[in-house]
Amino acid sequence: MKRKKNKNPLSKEALKKSMRIFKYIKPYRVQFFLGLLVLLVSTVATLSFPKLLGGIMDAVKISSNETVTQLVEVLIVLFLVIGISSFLRIYLFGIVAHKSLALLKTKTYEHLISSPMYFFSKHRVGELSSRISADISLLQETFTITIAELIRQLITIPVGLFFLFYISGRLTLFILAIIPIIALIGIFFGKFIKKLSVSAQDDITESNKVVDETLHGISNVKAYANEFFELLRYKKSIHQSVETSIQRAKWRGVFIGLILFIAGSALMAIIWYGLHMVQQNDLKPGTGITVGELVQFALYASFIGVSFGGTADLFSQLQKSIGATESLMNILEEEIEPITLQKPNSISIDGNLEFKNVYFSYPSRRDIEVLKDISFRLDKGKLLAFVGHSGAGKSTIAALIFGFYKPTNGIITIDGKEFHEYHISEIRSQMALVPQEVMLFGGTIRENIEYGKPGATEEEIFEAAKQANALEFIERFPDKLETIVGDRGIQLSGGQKQRIAIARAILRNPSILVLDEATSALDSESERLVQEALERLMKGRTSIVIAHRLSTIKNADTIIVIDNGKIKEVGTHAELLKKDNGIYKNLSNIQLAAV
Repeated sequence: MKRKKNKNPLSKEALKKSMRIFKYIKPYRVQFFLGLLVLLVSTVATLSFPKLLGGIMDAVKISSNETVTQLVEVLIVLFLVIGISSFLRIYLFGIVAHKSLALLKTKTYEHLISSPMYFFSKHRVGELSSRISADISLLQETFTITIAELIRQLITIPVGLFFLFYISGRLTLFILAIIPIIALIGIFFGKFIKKLSVSAQDDITESNKVVDETLHGISNVKAYANEFFELLRYKKSIHQSVETSIQRAKWRGVFIGLILFIAGSALMAIIWYGLHMVQQNDLKPGTGITVGELVQFALYASFIGVSFGGTADLFSQLQKSIGATESLMNILEEEIEPITLQKPNSISIDGNLEFKNVYFSYPSRRDIEVLKDISFRLDKGKLLAFVGHSGAGKSTIAALIFGFYKPTNGIITIDGKEFHEYHISEIRSQMALVPQEVMLFGGTIRENIEYGKPGATEEEIFEAAKQANALEFIERFPDKLETIVGDRGIQLSGGQKQRIAIARAILRNPSILVLDEATSALDSESERLVQEALERLMKGRTSIVIAHRLSTIKNADTIIVIDNGKIKEVGTHAELLKKDNGIYKNLSNIQLAAV
């Protein structure tokens, strides 16, 4: 598999972006700093243990039972402090992590749904889903475990070194010779494991994309009997992910095993040399160390060794988190539409629509002009139809009407005001779209109709379904309006989905209605029922119909023929049929011949 070259997660730019994650912790800074304080108490208490244990051993040697008892009592209190502080640390960091990441998830989702349409042409749905799930889950582990443990190690190492020098400078210098070896191994393996970790994360994202695409297009998969092909694709992506993860596990195992071997060997060397110093002290007091001091030294050395070994692993985990954070920050830096994320204010428009010398190219294909000098006017309550070959630019006009894209040149006005003079959410709330491919949500029929007007009454939903000719099939279902339609409406036929979409549009009561080839994929009976519902819906509204079947637009006030992004013919059905060798007349003859 060809892999994109990954940026270094520890670049200055990556670190700068990653630091912005802490603004999501800001609302919970009190719990965060309390957690840090408790972490400090827990670490100091843990570091006190070797000192007290060494004191007990020296007290036993000189037969000081009273001192031993006191030190044991202090140790019991110490373990109580460690236990309580550990609970509070985990609890407080848990609150901060879960609440701050919930805020980050919400903000990321908010940003995604506020993004313009061209954003979704650049990013696949599976990739975006992975970012909001896998990447944020990785950050959850970082906030709950990694950061706290890293801070603990950064406290343990200098404090532990201080005690080592305090107990025996000579023995400390002996073990300091080993630390550079451990550090060099940590740096080498850390970089290598980091690359494998990033690759593994990319592989997981790729496999998620395959699942998302397959399930979204499951009808096509089954229609073409391509289950084997999709399984092969998924197996390939999973195999790559497994191979990378196994490589990471292997080298991480080698790294930890090597560190443990060196640390263990160093500990044995310390004990061997330390016992020599104990014997020296027994022969000549003050020239070596006591048994208790040797125990203290060995424990502090162990703490430092574990901290050094653990820090490399924690640092690797932190690097992965920086990479995930950078990906999320890149999404949050993308431009969004100036929409409102609350219910838009209700405005009143007549629905007079005008295009003035509009040119348009898609942002991803600036070199291809899709629309060229499009001009037309549509007055309130009139019906305008667009016809033309596939790819002529008809659906692009519908996208511009909704403000999904901005014209490259030219002006679009509604009631004499340019589109950008309206608040985008308010003007869209006065429009409705009935597309060729209806996308229903996986809930009930009621919920899908109500989507046109959230909070609509039972009577309003029932009346919209009735006007859309949808009651005739809804009433046949045992659960009626509470019938589950399945993912993307898979439980319903094409005609049934279209009528639910029409009911949704009726409930919305729009001033401007756009029908994008709403009957092109239906059988004759379904088309009749849908066409009846559409005629009710269009009555008295400014309506734009993008038509494939010319029989559905005979009564349009104006028909515009689009070819290669340009307006070629304009007129009524009767007028256009009179044009010799006209595009509309030829389309009509082809359709009549096909009947």
